[in-house]
Amino acid sequence: MGELLRLEAADGHNLAAYKASPEGSPEGGVVIIQEIFGVNSHIQDVCDRYAEMGYVAIAPALFDRLEPNITLGYEADDVTQGIAYKMKIQDQQALDDIDAAAKTIADAGAVVSIGFCWGGTLAYLSACRLSSISKAVGYYGGQISQNLQETPKVPVLLHFGDQDGSIPMKSVDEIMTALPDTPVHVYQAGHGFNCDQRASYDPASAKLAQERTLSFIA
Repeated sequence: MGELLRLEAADGHNLAAYKASPEGSPEGGVVIIQEIFGVNSHIQDVCDRYAEMGYVAIAPALFDRLEPNITLGYEADDVTQGIAYKMKIQDQQALDDIDAAAKTIADAGAVVSIGFCWGGTLAYLSACRLSSISKAVGYYGGQISQNLQETPKVPVLLHFGDQDGSIPMKSVDEIMTALPDTPVHVYQAGHGFNCDQRASYDPASAKLAQERTLSFIA
C-alpha cells in the first residue's frame, strides 16, 4: 500500500518518508512521527492502517539526519541505540522534517501530527511551532512535561499509561495542570501500549486510544 518518497526540509536536508494513501478521496492527512526506532515495520503499519481508515499518512525518517535507513527493533540494545541516535538530533531539526512531510500531503486536507514516544513529544512541539499542523496527538511523550513553557497553537490530545516506567504520573499531573483545556487520557497500561510488536502492547488500551484519536481528528 505504501511508497517511499524523498523530501527536502526547510534547511535543505534531504530525507526519506513512507507514505500510504487511501482509496478514493481522503478524509485528511496525518504525519506519523516515529519512536526512537526509526520508520520501521511498525510505523509503516501505522501509516497503512490510517490509509485504510481514509487518511493520507506519511512518516518522515527523522534518523536520516544521521544516516539513511536506520530501523531498530525493541530489544534492550535497540532501546540504547535509539536513545543515542535521538540525542544527536535537535528538536527543531526533527520539526523541520515533520513540517516538510506535512506540507507534502497538504492537498489531502487538514494535516494532523500523531506521534509515539519521542514522536509524542515532537507532536506536542509541532502543535506549538508548526503552522502546517491543524491538530496534534501524542502517545506517551516523555519530554512533554519539560516543554510546558511552550503553548500549543492548535488542539492537542494526549495519551499516557499509568504503568509507564519512563513517564511518572507526577509528570502527567503537571501536564494536566498546565493544559487544563487539553484532553489527557490515562490508560491501565505501560509505555508503548499502542505497539503490537512490543511486550507492553495492550490491545484494549490501544483500541480505546485509537477510537478517541479518530474522534478527535475527524
